This record gives sequence, structure tokens and C-alpha cells, in this order.
Amino acid sequence: MRKAGRTGGAGRAWLMAGGVFGLCLGFLLLLVVGTYSAAAGLLGGAGSGKNGTVSLAKGAVPALYQGLVQRWGNLCPAINPALLAAQLYQESGWNPRAVSPANARGIAQFIPGTWASHGIDGDGDGDRDIWDPQDAIPSAASYDCALAGYVKKVPGDPANNMLAAYNAGAYRVIQYRGVPPYRETQNYVRIIRSLEKSFARPTGRVSPSKQAAGAIYYAQQKLGTPYLWGGTGTAEQGGRFDCSGLSQAAYASVGIHLPRVANDQYNAGPHPGRDELLPGDLVFFSDDLTNSRAIRHVGIYVGGGYMINAPRTGAVIRFDRIDTPDYFGATRVTADGAAALPTRPAQP
Repeated sequence: MRKAGRTGGAGRAWLMAGGVFGLCLGFLLLLVVGTYSAAAGLLGGAGSGKNGTVSLAKGAVPALYQGLVQRWGNLCPAINPALLAAQLYQESGWNPRAVSPANARGIAQFIPGTWASHGIDGDGDGDRDIWDPQDAIPSAASYDCALAGYVKKVPGDPANNMLAAYNAGAYRVIQYRGVPPYRETQNYVRIIRSLEKSFARPTGRVSPSKQAAGAIYYAQQKLGTPYLWGGTGTAEQGGRFDCSGLSQAAYASVGIHLPRVANDQYNAGPHPGRDELLPGDLVFFSDDLTNSRAIRHVGIYVGGGYMINAPRTGAVIRFDRIDTPDYFGATRVTADGAAALPTRPAQP
């Protein structure tokens, strides 16, 4: 439940999850076998359509901004909609009123001095408004492309060089002939490129998760535990969980640290389709199927259309079906994806 607030490679892994849980009509036995096939030739890339244009994952960008991001994310070859979305999410969590300690403002987190030089009138209303996403999102794309132009002769990946210029300045990228050896800059590039994968719609099979079996094993041990809103499984809470607390703890048990809230957990990796789900995928639910920031619930998929679920107050952790009208989508958690997520809850 959302709180107020935020490889490919040859091989096979077999996962078996079985459990018995009580229902009013008796006991339901669930035996799930999930088979992972990660043959390198079957795994495709993420995001590019037939014409090379990157498409956004379902609901990853709030509907209010999706058209802007898709349009302006194709402004120049160094950026794409998923990369622009990752940048905006990292900067503000889609909050158009965000203000940083350094006085960066708005959804794109422009410093007023940079805005004065690079802000554009994206909606053509005669005004350049740093707080208006209709101006700020086009300005972010325009600024990225300007930076890409400054460093276009630098060897290496153009998008990486552009992001490095955004963080450290174009002069440093030119000086070092690529991403400068600054930890902050290298982390910034890594984070945005990792998040980019969670905002792009996959165009082929998504690599199986190496840690899924361990996460499910952990969650299975909690079947029958009473639900606790805000629960993260601490001793003080009697080892009880809510939905996102359970998914967070399950992946923490295998060394992957997810954010606390469900709507940010959605950005912890790429998004397989319903017919591509594998055990260990996180499955999400929302009353607004166009906006991942509105996600309010998460479960851990175990196969056969079922998930391990911490549903609500008064219930216990149990198996439930995932096919309901509020099913939003799924995320295949990756270590890189989780590590790229902001540590501070982002406001919708």
C-alpha cells in the first residue's frame, strides 16, 4: 500500500513456490513452478519502436506530461523520451512545485540563472514560466540538446557525455574527453541511464531476475502473518508488514534495497507484459491506470496468475489472484534499477 509522502546470459533457474492458505471454503493448495529462460538470442532491447523512436512504458510518466515527454524527448539524437523522463523523475519526482536546497525550481529543477539563459516558451503563450511544466519540460529537452551540441566532438556515448555535461559542465567533459572522473558525475550518469530502462517500453523479452527466487522464498515464510499498515517487519511491529513493506523486505533479503512506497518500487526495473510475467516480478494496482504515481498497492508474483499479497487491515499475508480491474502492470526488479532510485520520497 502506498504511504503518504515515495542478465541476459545463458542459463536456467528453477523456482518452486508452494503454499496452503485458508479461505472460507477451505484450503487452497497453490504449487507454482516458474521457469526462467535467459538464452541470449531471445532477449531483446528496451524501448525502440519500428522507426527507432523510444516508447514510454505504460503509465510510467503521468498522463498529464506523457505527450510532452514523448514529443520533446525526440528533440535531438542524444536524448529520447525515456531518458528525459528518467531525468525529470530523478530531479523532481514529477513535482512541478519542487524546490531544492540549491534553489533549483520546478519539475525540471532549473536554477534561476540557467533558466534565464536556457528556458524556452514551450507552450507558445508568450511567457517562460519555470513553474509551468509546459515550459519546463521542453526547456529541459532543449537544454540537454544544447549541451549535447557543446560536447558533440567528444569520444564516447553522446547521451552519457550530455548527462555528464549537465552535471559537471561541458568544459570538463571536453577536458577529460568523456565523462569526468568525478564520483558525483559518474553516479549521475549511471543513475539516469539505469532509470531510463524503467521508463522505456520493452521491445523484447526482459532478462530474468537473478534474485527472484530468494525474494519469493522470504515472502513465503510470511504467509499467514497479520497485515499491519506501515509495517516493515520489525520486532516492534511483531514482524508484520503492509504490501510495500513486504516487497521491500523480500528483496532486501537478497541484497536489493527498494524504496519504501509502492509507486517508487514500480521504477526499480523494466516492465514485462502480463503474458511475460515470471515469479518474483512485482505486480502493481491503481485506481488510475494512466499514472504510476497513483499506484497504491503491490504484490509479489509467484506464477499461475497469483501473487503473495499483504492486502489490508484485518487480513493476513496470503495468495491472491492478480487479474483484477485495478491491475496496473509489473516490474522485474534489478539491482541497478533499484540502486538508481531516489532515496527521498518523490511527491506526485
